[in-house]
Formats: sequence, C-alpha cells, structure tokens
Amino acid sequence: MNATTADATAPDPGRIVLLTTSHRVAPGLLSWPAWQALRTADRVLCADGAHPQLPYLREAGIRVDEAAPAAEELLAACAGGRTAVVVATGEGEPALTDGLARLAGSGRVHMPDLELLPASYDLPGARLLDLVQVMDRIRLECPWSSRRTHEGLAKYAIEEAYELVEAIEDGDRDELREELGDVLLQVVFHARIAEEDADAPFSVDDVAGTIVAKLIHRHPHVFGDATADTPEEVRAHWLRTKADEKQRTSVTEGVPLGQPGLALAAKLASRVRTAGLRVPMPSGEGIGYELLALAARAEAEGTDPEAALRAAARAYRDAIRAVEG
Repeated sequence: MNATTADATAPDPGRIVLLTTSHRVAPGLLSWPAWQALRTADRVLCADGAHPQLPYLREAGIRVDEAAPAAEELLAACAGGRTAVVVATGEGEPALTDGLARLAGSGRVHMPDLELLPASYDLPGARLLDLVQVMDRIRLECPWSSRRTHEGLAKYAIEEAYELVEAIEDGDRDELREELGDVLLQVVFHARIAEEDADAPFSVDDVAGTIVAKLIHRHPHVFGDATADTPEEVRAHWLRTKADEKQRTSVTEGVPLGQPGLALAAKLASRVRTAGLRVPMPSGEGIGYELLALAARAEAEGTDPEAALRAAARAYRDAIRAVEG
C-alpha cells in the first residue's frame, strides 16, 4: 500500500485548538470564533484551575476539565476526528507545544490539525495595566521604593524630563521610547504614593480621569459643537477654556518660578504677549537683565531660548572634544 492510500484510509486525527486570552481584558470577553470553538469542542481542557476565564466558560454551559495532558494524551483525545480545545495559561503551554513539535518532527505520527486561536486581544493602552500592577507590587515589597515620598522623588521627575528632551533633540528613537517610559514611571509612582495619603488619597485612575476631562473640555472643536480649522483657532479655544477654568487674577499665576531662568523669562514674555499687555522690560545692569531681554526677544520671534542655548552648548561641547581629541 502506498503512502497516499495509507493517508486516505487512516483515521481522522482530529483537531487541537490552543486558545489564548489576554489577562488585560475583562474575563468572558471572548471573540465569536473562540466561543464557536469552545461550544463545538469534544473536550475543553485547562491546566490552571484558577484561570480567570473558567467561571465564565462554565456559566455559559461549557464543561472544562482541569488537566494538563501530555502531547501523546492529547493526540489520543483527538483521535477519530474529535476536537480538543486547550485554554492556555498565562505562561502559555510550552511543555505541550514542545511535545507536539517533537511528535510532528518525528514523521511517525499522523498529526491532528493544529490551530492557534487568540480569543481576546489587548486594547490600546492595555499594557499600562501591567505597569500599574508592577508598581503596586514594587511599592509593597521593595525596601527602597516603599519608603519614597513625593518630595523625595521630585528631583527624579526633573531629571527624567531633561533626559527625554535630550533624546528628542538627539533623534534617537530607541532612547526616546525608553525615556518616555521613565517619565511615565514617575507619574505612576507618584500616583501610587498618593493612594496612601490619609487625608486626600487619589489613584492613577483619578489622575487619568482628571486629564481626560480637561482635554475634552479644552477641545470643544473635537468633542463639542465649536469649530476650529487652524492651529491659531485651536489655541484660542484652549486659552479661553483654560481662563474660564482657572479664573486667575494675573497672567503670572501658574508659571513655576523654579524652572530654568531662560524658560521662566520666555514663559512670562509669552503670557504678556498672549494677554496683549504692554509691559516694559525692567531696567537694570548686569548679565541677568541682558539675558531677560534676549529671552523675551527669542520668544517674540518664535524661538525657544532654552532649546537654542542647549543647541549652542552642544556645539560648544563638540568643539571641546575636538580640541581634546
């Protein structure tokens, strides 16, 4: 009997479906193909009795066997054209898939159809849930992180922001991704510390909720009935809604005095220009007043004086290295 005849007369080896789910999506939210595979399967298995999907599968009337079969056992369960669905654990099923690969590679076994079926997918931003969970565990178990305060971490927020700016100016995409993560860590870390405040606790969800509400309110041309066809009109919407929110009595309110001097001078000049005020430059002697005038001039011309000085300083650094080298 030739191989073709043998294959045609061999028993149907059946079908194995490896069902994967995301722990970042609420349990029970499975795709329709996943539910179809589960409902029509001859056997459904899961090695993890505490898998978050199991209560929902059983509620839907699907019998799930808590078992971790070896590859040979699973082939036997599929023999005769049956279908076995394996609900994968969080670590996947490396022992099972390795065993199936060995059997398939041996060439001596009539293998069932193998299918990898994603049952749920991560939504955009879902990995942020991982960061929150990791930060929570670190806060509880790490001797250093568990003792940090807002005040003690403040300097790191400044350092990470500067490193982010440097990555942007260098044009290094890998470095940019890493530095964005470091800045994000500062936000999540501070929010986790804030949960423990006895008088006014808040969480990262409160932080996110606040900024979402602010963005929606300040973009009426996106989320409301207002219209804005140019960047200038968008800026006008932003300034108008911000003014309504803050109810400030001076354009200087909200300008952090602790920022670098050139940035501070440019920010004040920007507030004055935007408000249409006519404020003469303070008279005085010394480099400080000269720098103030230069910063105001740069802002009026659309130049960030801090960025301009950094660019010049980097050129100066390269010149120093050239002389040294």
